[in-house]
Amino acid sequence: METMAAISALAAIAQESRLAIFRLLVQVGPEGMIASKISEALNIAPSSLSFHLKELSHANMISVKQDGRFMIYAANFTTMNNLLGFLTDNCCGGNPCTPLSACKPAKVGKKTPA
Repeated sequence: METMAAISALAAIAQESRLAIFRLLVQVGPEGMIASKISEALNIAPSSLSFHLKELSHANMISVKQDGRFMIYAANFTTMNNLLGFLTDNCCGGNPCTPLSACKPAKVGKKTPA
C-alpha cells in the first residue's frame, strides 16, 4: 500500500460514525448490509449516513454493489488487510511478529514506590 492510500484510509476511519460503520461492516462480513439496516443498527440519520458511506467508499474502505433497488455496502477486506500490512511492515525490529498476548512491555526504568 502506498503512503497516500494509507493516509486516505486512516483519515476515513478517523471519525466516530465512520469507524462504527466500518466496524459493523467488518462484523457482518463479505455479504454486506443495506444502508437502512446500517442506519438502524447505529442510529445514524440517513442523510448523515450517506455522507459517511461516500467518504468510506472514496477511501476504498468499503465497496458497494447494487442488488435490485438496494445498495449493499461491505467492508473492503483487501484494503483493510493492506492497511494493516502497511502499519506493521518491518515491525518488531525485523523479527517475526508475535501475537499481542505474547508481547511483554519493555522495561523503561526502575519503578519507585508511590
